[in-house]
Amino acid sequence: MRCSALRALVIFSGFVATSQQIGASEPVRPNGRQLVIGIYQNPPKISVAADGMPSGIFGDLLQHIAQQQNWQIKPVSCDWAYCLELLRSGDIDLLPDVAYSPERALSMRFHQTPVLHSWSTLYSLPGQPVAELADLAGRKIAVLQHSSQHLYLQHYNGQQQLPLTLLPVQSLQAAFNLVAAGQADAAVANHLFGDLRAAEFQLKASPIRFDPVALYFAVAPDRNLELLTVIDQQLQQWQADPQSFYFQTVSRWSQPGTKVVNFSLLKLWSALSALLLILAGAAMYWFWRRSRGQLQQMQLELARLTTILNSVDAHIYIKDRRSRYQYVNHKVAALFGRPAEQIIGHTDSLFFDAKTVSQLQLNDQRVLTAGERVVAEEINTMADGSQVHTYLSVKLPLRYANGEIYALCGISTDITEHKQNQAAIHQLAFYDALTSLPNRRLLLERLEQAFSLAGRISCQGAVLFIDLDHFKDLNDTLGHAVGDELLSQVAGRLSEQLRKSDTLARFGGDEFVVLLPELQPRADLAGQRVELLAMKLMDMLTLPFKLAERSYSISASIGIAMFSDAGNVDELLQRADLAMYDAKNRGRNQYCFYDSTLQAKVLARASMLEGLRLALSEQRFCLHYQMQYHSNGQVLGAEVLLRWTDPELGAVSPEDFIPLAEECGLILPIGAWVLQQSCQQLASWQTDPLKASWHLAVNLSVRQLHDPSFVALVTDTLQQTGANPANLVLELTETQLLQDIEAVIGKMQQLRALGVRFSLDDFGTGYSSLSYLKRLPLHQLKIDGSFVRDLLDDPSDEAIIRTILALGSSLELHVIAEGVETTAQYLALKQLGCQQFQGYLLGRPVPVAALSSAPQIPA
Repeated sequence: MRCSALRALVIFSGFVATSQQIGASEPVRPNGRQLVIGIYQNPPKISVAADGMPSGIFGDLLQHIAQQQNWQIKPVSCDWAYCLELLRSGDIDLLPDVAYSPERALSMRFHQTPVLHSWSTLYSLPGQPVAELADLAGRKIAVLQHSSQHLYLQHYNGQQQLPLTLLPVQSLQAAFNLVAAGQADAAVANHLFGDLRAAEFQLKASPIRFDPVALYFAVAPDRNLELLTVIDQQLQQWQADPQSFYFQTVSRWSQPGTKVVNFSLLKLWSALSALLLILAGAAMYWFWRRSRGQLQQMQLELARLTTILNSVDAHIYIKDRRSRYQYVNHKVAALFGRPAEQIIGHTDSLFFDAKTVSQLQLNDQRVLTAGERVVAEEINTMADGSQVHTYLSVKLPLRYANGEIYALCGISTDITEHKQNQAAIHQLAFYDALTSLPNRRLLLERLEQAFSLAGRISCQGAVLFIDLDHFKDLNDTLGHAVGDELLSQVAGRLSEQLRKSDTLARFGGDEFVVLLPELQPRADLAGQRVELLAMKLMDMLTLPFKLAERSYSISASIGIAMFSDAGNVDELLQRADLAMYDAKNRGRNQYCFYDSTLQAKVLARASMLEGLRLALSEQRFCLHYQMQYHSNGQVLGAEVLLRWTDPELGAVSPEDFIPLAEECGLILPIGAWVLQQSCQQLASWQTDPLKASWHLAVNLSVRQLHDPSFVALVTDTLQQTGANPANLVLELTETQLLQDIEAVIGKMQQLRALGVRFSLDDFGTGYSSLSYLKRLPLHQLKIDGSFVRDLLDDPSDEAIIRTILALGSSLELHVIAEGVETTAQYLALKQLGCQQFQGYLLGRPVPVAALSSAPQIPA
């Protein structure tokens, strides 16, 4: 694609970031840092190259910047939805090719200058033409999950009540595969990917086009903001030079011959008067260009046309191919507050803010470059921000006799008042007048949509039916005005605790309903979340309210029904209502699940949590030890394993109670107890010549490692018990190193200075990186049991183990294999060069009294 055509695809300079975006004045961190980059397959914008590094437009630009800044890129391949999750959790530093939206700006940050502008198109098989969105009724549409197109179609489906079935997929290629296989009627893709790959799947682009979006690199909030500053500075420098690496990269990755397809947002402007005005404008401009210095009669005709155009209650204008005004009528001059001669020759950047200019230029280029007739709603903000108006604009190309486009003619009608009236009518129809919350009608609509979506994507959802206890007494004693004020304050408090995707509605009287869509697919996890929210809402409502110059306290009863409890929306609400009455019967401030099975699981979790707290306070935990051996038969030490037997629950698996302890924060005191007991055991062995050299390997949790007082805890425990620090081995996993690696290395170095040793557990299963591995003060690598289990059957596992052993040797680290269960596994590991072993073959975890110093190594 030629450079002039490329500029129609990329962003225009001067785009101003929103208040959520990052300013250019932030300080930049020192160079030489490592960046974890999320990559999903969306060529030609971003993809994974053969060497695993980022490729495509975003990938090449990023690698160029990284080379200049001395950044070390660590790519993480993920599908789109998982990439977003990793970014928001902070597990990756930077995510390329993210479309900006106000909703996304709440959970991530963007730089100022867009990398690209893109729009999306529907692609289908040639025998299934689609001319407009209404043609999609009853059809299946494959769309990238959690993408801007997915959200747009969901919103459109809800607003227009179009019977449209959306099939969320993890990649655009998967969407095209569904259409090619006949499992979907059409797929939505950005035009860059679609124009590049559509022919491969024998798909054709439809004339439907979605609103264009600006594309950026994104980071998590409050993390890596300096990266955005560096990227923005480089983009601004590149985009100011048509011969820069930026334009060369976009040109190199663009599909030759890419076409811009027709896109019709509205069909509201088809009156004969508009067509006559457009024709008159075109004729007037032709006369203006061709008749300067011509006959007086033609000047008279021009004057007549000008009179007509100035009498129309619409903004009529003509722009040349560089978007400079060549004609404006009186309506446009009045809007800009300038005479026409001060407008001619200028572009929109003199009159509107940067965001408006960007959108107008994009629509103009569709007319001037692709020859489209554009009908669109345009929201325009003046340069000083003084006025914001919505216009219905019709723009069409003006051509010479040979078909060449030389200008565009536009007619824009102010429909701001009409839109405001529509919004007011919508507010009255769908919202409660007292609380401004959604009313019963809107709740039922959203509930139907959420219920249907849950069935398609296999997720959970819930409804909370909230009833204020004894509200009638308040109304009778203090009056309805005070009662209304209480309802308004209750609505405010409840709203503060909900996600943006949730719905809080006033169902009637003193009844409120909370809709929680798209919860975890697992029923127990979804139930946990709902229970926590119910408790939080009750706590908020028990706080005193200020009513009529006095403090007033209330309570509430909450009934909970999960989507899986009912076959339809009516049944779901009935069961939530029944659960609410069950809660009310149990007393004040109670909540109750309708589903007794789910409620039992939630109660079981609460019982386990209570048991954990009691076990900690009464020291009901115990430690088991699994021996570790050298191939020469020498006992090296043991790994410490936590065990818990509850009087009521019996023996509880660590796989069940350790995650719960992590979640609720009990892992810190439990971990401190394990460390204390382990150090005391080491101290007791120091007087035994056979055991004085034995070490104990203690597993660390994520919370322990990142706890600010962790180094002090280990230091104090060693001093108090008298244990030899050299015999204490702290085991950490690779995933624990992802967050704040520099702080982790600092803590490890402090403890290593005391003599404490470190072992990297489950090596090879996480995000291993030699760049940080060589910096970690490690003593040992631990081969994960999953590799040992299939060692004899899977050549890949053998190759991995061989590599780990070679890496350990080159870094002068000991390597121990865990999960050794058979003699054959042991002999194979030994033949590969492994010298340290742990597993059921050599000994199961046992109490300290059952430990034996006798060799367990097979002959």
